[in-house]
Amino acid sequence: MNSERYTNGDAGQNGATVPGQTGKKPEDKQHLVNDQDVPPKYDSADVEGENGTDDGKDPDKTKKEKPPRVGTLQLFRFATGWDKFLIFLGILCSIINGVSYPLMVTIFARAVEAFVNFGKFNRLLWRTPEFLATRNLTWYDARKDIEGFEPLCPALRDFYNNTEQKSCDILDDDFEDVFDEMEKLSTFYFIGGFVISLAAFGQIYLFVYTAQRQVIRMRLAFYKNIMRQEMAWFDANSCGAMTVKLTDDITRIHEAIGDKLGTAIQYLSGSILGTAIIFYYGWELALVMQIGAPLLILSFATMGVVFTNMAAQERQAYARAGSVAEEVFSSIRTVQAFNGQEKESERYLKTLSDAKDYGIKKSMASGFGMGASWGIILSTLGLGFWYGGKLVRDGDYEVHEMMAVFMVALIGCQCLGLALPAVMTINNGRGAAYGVYAIIDRVSAIDSFSEEGLKPETLTGNISLKGVHFTYPSRPDVKILKGLDLTVPTGQTVALVGQSGCGKSTVVQLLMRFYDPDAGQVCLDGVDIREINTRWLRQNVGIVGQEPVLFATTIAENIKYGREGATMDDVITACKNANAYDFIMKMPDGFDTHVGERGAQLSGGQKQRIAIARALVKNPKILLLDEATSALDTESEAIVQDALDKASKGRTTIIIAHRLSTIKHSDSIVVFDNGQVAEKGTHDILMAKKGIYFDLVSTQEKAAQEANDPTREKTVGMKSELAVVGANRQRRKSSARPSLMEKAPVEPNVWWRVFKLNKPEWLFVFLGCVASFANGAMQPIWSLVLAEAIEAFSHESKSHQKDKMRTLSLYSLGIGMANFLTYFLQDYMFGISGETLTMRVRGMLFKAMARQNIAWFDDPDHETGILSSHLAMEASLVQGTVRGSIGYALLCMGNLGIGLLLSFIYSWQLALVVAAFIPIILIGYILVTKLLSGADAEGMKMLEEISKEAMESIDNIRTVSALTKEQKIYEIFRDKMWRDFKVNMKSKLNVCLVSGFTQGISYWAFGACFLYGSKLLKKDELSMGDIFRVLGCVVFCSMQLGRSLAFAPDFSKAGKAASFIFNLHDKIPPIDAYSKKGEKPSQGSFTATVKFKGCHFRYPMRPDVKVLNGLDLSVEPGQTLALVGESGCGKSTCVQLIERFYDPESGEVSLDKYRLKDLNIQWLRSQIGLVSQEPILFDQSIAENIAYGDNSRTVSMDEIIQAAKSANIHNFIQSLPSGYDTNVGSKGTQLSGGQKQRVAIARALIRNPKILLLDEATSALDNESEKIVQEALDKARAGRTCITIAHRLTTIKDADKIAVFKDGVVHEIGTHDTLMAKQGLYYKLQGAQRH
Repeated sequence: MNSERYTNGDAGQNGATVPGQTGKKPEDKQHLVNDQDVPPKYDSADVEGENGTDDGKDPDKTKKEKPPRVGTLQLFRFATGWDKFLIFLGILCSIINGVSYPLMVTIFARAVEAFVNFGKFNRLLWRTPEFLATRNLTWYDARKDIEGFEPLCPALRDFYNNTEQKSCDILDDDFEDVFDEMEKLSTFYFIGGFVISLAAFGQIYLFVYTAQRQVIRMRLAFYKNIMRQEMAWFDANSCGAMTVKLTDDITRIHEAIGDKLGTAIQYLSGSILGTAIIFYYGWELALVMQIGAPLLILSFATMGVVFTNMAAQERQAYARAGSVAEEVFSSIRTVQAFNGQEKESERYLKTLSDAKDYGIKKSMASGFGMGASWGIILSTLGLGFWYGGKLVRDGDYEVHEMMAVFMVALIGCQCLGLALPAVMTINNGRGAAYGVYAIIDRVSAIDSFSEEGLKPETLTGNISLKGVHFTYPSRPDVKILKGLDLTVPTGQTVALVGQSGCGKSTVVQLLMRFYDPDAGQVCLDGVDIREINTRWLRQNVGIVGQEPVLFATTIAENIKYGREGATMDDVITACKNANAYDFIMKMPDGFDTHVGERGAQLSGGQKQRIAIARALVKNPKILLLDEATSALDTESEAIVQDALDKASKGRTTIIIAHRLSTIKHSDSIVVFDNGQVAEKGTHDILMAKKGIYFDLVSTQEKAAQEANDPTREKTVGMKSELAVVGANRQRRKSSARPSLMEKAPVEPNVWWRVFKLNKPEWLFVFLGCVASFANGAMQPIWSLVLAEAIEAFSHESKSHQKDKMRTLSLYSLGIGMANFLTYFLQDYMFGISGETLTMRVRGMLFKAMARQNIAWFDDPDHETGILSSHLAMEASLVQGTVRGSIGYALLCMGNLGIGLLLSFIYSWQLALVVAAFIPIILIGYILVTKLLSGADAEGMKMLEEISKEAMESIDNIRTVSALTKEQKIYEIFRDKMWRDFKVNMKSKLNVCLVSGFTQGISYWAFGACFLYGSKLLKKDELSMGDIFRVLGCVVFCSMQLGRSLAFAPDFSKAGKAASFIFNLHDKIPPIDAYSKKGEKPSQGSFTATVKFKGCHFRYPMRPDVKVLNGLDLSVEPGQTLALVGESGCGKSTCVQLIERFYDPESGEVSLDKYRLKDLNIQWLRSQIGLVSQEPILFDQSIAENIAYGDNSRTVSMDEIIQAAKSANIHNFIQSLPSGYDTNVGSKGTQLSGGQKQRVAIARALIRNPKILLLDEATSALDNESEKIVQEALDKARAGRTCITIAHRLTTIKDADKIAVFKDGVVHEIGTHDTLMAKQGLYYKLQGAQRH
């Protein structure tokens, strides 16, 4: 069926156990991770079925009965023994870091009792001045030494006649000196800060280091297993979706097993130890304070489930959007030629709409869960105030026991709250791992990496197909082969002919074992190829396709891909045999010339000859030629055909041909019809039969004769080579480049522009800001409540304590409810504004990219993989800017601002000491941010390169597979990742050192506060209650400051991302696809006269190669101008200048009296119908692809059908189960080459253009269809200016003018007869082709 299915797909593939083989060895899966240390396998994630995922979606839906995530331990399936040891050390550091919180608070609780006792002692001294006078003591002197006052207690009791309020009975039995306690506490905090710095450094660095190692193995395993898959799997899974998983999804897993895991363990260990401590000190109060635990767990669980599900669905939606972006950017010439930018922008935004909805729901779940959790926590603490106070008043608890339970419970709850985002990140990673692991664990049906199967020592090359039935898995309703029997004897050349879609190319793909037959056998030397080792099979088969694919490396390396160990002598010999040597040596860098993405820096004919040389260097036993000379110019074709004829001698050769003149001398010709062999024999035998073959030959010969008839209407439809850079319809790939985002300078007004983008959501932003400020203010206000509670215990009246505790309990409950409301509003409001901004920014960036001119896309910095990566990452980074810049600023203002304000009100001296540490903390976080920014830039570059390389190899999987280069490409990929790892870890080390130091500063700050606070208290410069008010504000403000600044790295990257987006948005290209400027001549006011005047041109990416050298050329309205000449001489460049993909360096191109530069670009392109040699179709229905020809209006179904009839494709479409609604697949892979070409012709005809540009428009058609389509094109060209590019000179004899190009200028011009009479270059070309 599908000549494109071989040629258009390309690249390697992989398989699994097949009939005739034993099962896969258990150790066979070690290929997944054996590049460094081989980790043992855990139970795999739910493995999807044989057919893989559908359309690149996560395989979550394949097993709906199971949650779409893997177990937490399964995240570490790629950890080695050394990794596990380091992870264990990291866990120890995390635990030490985490348990420090409750331990320090426990120590502090004992000091609280000393504070409370000191407060009581202070009050006692105020009430007993008479007694102090008898002892010659002042109140000021006595308060300094509580321990020295203890011996005076009996005398005090006697002095006031056992009055309880004026005796030591109101004091605790332990007369500890509060000043000594505070000095001890300070010492503990200073030492603790040092220990925590070391633990924090170990925690962060060890998790970052091990996570990076594991993720590299995971990416390698993912990439390698993709390369193993059979072609049917690639037919059902888009390259874009796989790249998203390789980069974005695995990045989520990276976050889940990296420092976020350490953070989760750190805070969870603090929460767990806190729970143990509170039950140790007071189980009754602990039990009361656990009343909210079930509700807390329920809120966390509910939020986790909803968040994870929404995140999974959001990822699927973004994967679909990524596929659209990849398709558009890889086909940008087709998009711009048909003015499809606006339409594609709408299609892209439509796929983002679902992602926005899921993101908003995710934010709602997060806000509700976080708000509910903090509301429950603070309400429970209010209950603790009330019941704890009662226990102290009743004498059941000491103050330090009650405060230990209470404050540790508070810290434990805060730890739990801080652990929640990290736990959500881990859950997110588990969800991402589900789809990633399903692909990693998928067993390929045809495994090219497998060492199993026969590897015969000798191969004779006898091919036979016995009763073969076959249906493409992606189109199960259309049967291609129906019991095919075919034999190709050793050393013979057999040609396969027939209509497009009859099964010719399917035979080639079955022989390459890209697919296995549904029934029957494909045998090589009598052995079913399913029993032969797949890699060995493909190494012994050489293949040259109709649309050759080259890789983004040098010419020499591309040819060496044909055979492992090929020398330069082998390469040179192969190039000479393929007639490629001369043009290669003319290039500035010779064999070291970089061919660009998919060979974009070469013309079509040059690419074809490189591909032939690549096949010849292999010296294969079996040669498969699929229109191998179709893209060659006349001068080269005869020589290359002779080379191929020689190459086929002694080899079993199968040729697929539409041009029957090229296969007349074949040993046998097999005519296919309806999936079976209809006729077989030599040319003479089949002609004598006067059957199908006779009809095909007669049709073609008649067409050739009519081409020589001067009375016949002029025909069109020739094949051209691709021009240098120009006609490449695919993505542009190249070697690694720095991150575009990193190159973008951060503009001073970038944030203001971001805020303006969010202007339509100002109400949501405003409500979010109010909620953020209020949410921040809750914690310092609550710290005042805590300080009031501590101070209340120092009061001698129990009734006063009771009333105070009741009031404070109600305050705490109110603060809890306010916290719930503010958290929910904050997350939900910013979720709505943020997700809407993300969609708007993605759409804006997509539109800005689609706006750029073709030269911009030629730049290796703007390859499809890199652009898709930017779309995914930059918009997500910008999403948090409004919340990060305003929301978190207001949260800090409410928290830190109010906290410091209150601190200065109650004790400006102590507040100054606290404030002195804040700049140090800020500088520490700023350093972390800067260092992270550098480390993230390196990580970004690595992800871009990963995305680029993966896209190239996956998208070209048939070529990779045919060349058996999966392992080599994988090894290049592997070496690059491990090399980048070493560089990246050096920068991460600095980040971890500074981060550890920053965490220790907080403890040192608290220690200084306690030490200085004790001095002030001793001097009576502040009260005991004021110390707790200041320290309470400091504790909560510092924790919130750290939590808020944790977002600073994202904020920093967001600035660069926003600048990149706005820079590109503001960049108006020289050829602006969206421009409304320029003249739009009314209908009838202009003629389709096209003129080139003194045009000089170089492609921007190859400034050293001049393509046009002062070209002068014109074509009058209604005329047909044919362009001929060698590959790369400038023919297709003319087409691209007419389409205004580029502008000439000097000279001008004009339409009638208008310079093309003066015309509106969209109007100009709407006057042109382009049918190219390698047509690009979109992953939509056939009807939508045809309607794409005119994007200025809604095309009716009747028009679509009429265009299809004119292109001779209507009957085929009608025969499909879904008719015009049939999806053509990515780049049209579900159709054969001829079918794709006819859809492309219908697409061009539907816009009724004034100018037709035909780039060998009928090259892929079979003989029966070609004449009819040619007649349709003849009718379509009536009254239109037509420019054709031709290699086959018989098709352009009747052109009004024939221009022969050489060295970028017109060497000869005239009619066929005139040029033949001159006996110049055209005459020589004709002679070479007849020969």
